[in-house]
This record gives sequence, structure tokens and C-alpha cells, in this order.
Amino acid sequence: MNAMVQEPASSASASTAPAAWPLPARALTPATGERRIHFEPMSEADLDAVRAVEVTAYAHPWSRKHFQDSLQAGYPAVLLLGEALPGEQDKAVMARGHVVLGYLVAMPGVDEVHLLNITVAPAHQRQGWARFMLDALVLWSRGQQAQWLWLEVRESNEPARHLYRGYGFSQVGVRKGYYPAGHLQREDAVVMSLNLVAAAATRDAR
Repeated sequence: MNAMVQEPASSASASTAPAAWPLPARALTPATGERRIHFEPMSEADLDAVRAVEVTAYAHPWSRKHFQDSLQAGYPAVLLLGEALPGEQDKAVMARGHVVLGYLVAMPGVDEVHLLNITVAPAHQRQGWARFMLDALVLWSRGQQAQWLWLEVRESNEPARHLYRGYGFSQVGVRKGYYPAGHLQREDAVVMSLNLVAAAATRDAR
């Protein structure tokens, strides 16, 4: 889902450190069973693996420079890595000896966080990892005292829009011609937001 699920925007800030993110030891998915997983801050050394996922996930992927610029700006950027399951290592995209399940890049602002890119590797889609990463981003954003989470998504990307609506995001606008669409065409972006304060209150009331 490049966040748009896809598209963009000094050294990495302290907010990108692993301790700033929830660090689950394992997760269960219907498709793969139990797998130990963890987050790691994205670095330039990871970009070959990140690009290998990116170019298979999107018709209009982020360039390497998009990721480099985000890292140099100190934006929070993390990898979701998992242990390789039997028979998986030879065919999966690997980083740091683990399978790249997905990654995200965000941009903090005043009282808000803007999700720039959230991507699940195609081989691991429809296993709940996108929502898992959104959960982690929401927790991290609340820890930064953010009140809103924003993103853009291609108008044609109904699976991503469905995911975001189900998560609690609301459509608040449209950016005309925001995305490249091939053949010199452009595609509109749907702007969506999540009120983190209201979402937390709803969750706590359950």
C-alpha cells in the first residue's frame, strides 16, 4: 500500500530508535502460523531490500531517493522483520538475516503525524500486517502527543481505502492529480485522517 498504500514526501532522529516502537516477540497469522517478528529502524543499508519490495508492490514505486531523503530528514522509518519460515529464505526479500514483511515511513508535525508510505511485501499481503503496522504507528504517534494521523491514498486503490475506513479513518478531501498514473496521466489522491484522541476514547470505552 505505498500510503498512500503509497507515496512521499541530518541523521535519523531519536524517534526512529527501536525502543520508540512496540516490539512484539511474535504474531499469529492464519496463512503462516507463528512467526517471531520485530521492528528495526530503516537505514540506508536496508534500501536495496526495501526497493526490491517497493518495485514489486507498486506500478509507480518510490525511488531510492525518496527513501534516502526521508532518512536524511530524520523521519520515522521502520522495517517489520520476521524470522524465515521453513522453505522461505531462498525466495523472500531479506534484510539483516530476516524476511522483510513490510515497512513504513511517516512525517511528524505539530500535533499530527503524516503517513507517507506503508507497504506490505506482496508475498505477505492479506495476512494482517498492514493493520499491525498501523497499530504500531498509532501507538507511536500517541507517544509523541499527536492528535491526528493523516495519509493520502490513490482514488483507485479501493482495497487500501477499505482498510483505512475499517480502521477508523475518514475521507476529508481530494488532491487533484497528486499521483503519476502512466501515459502522462495523473490520478487523484483521497486525503484521509484519523482522530487519535477520539479513537483512543472509543477504544477505552469498549
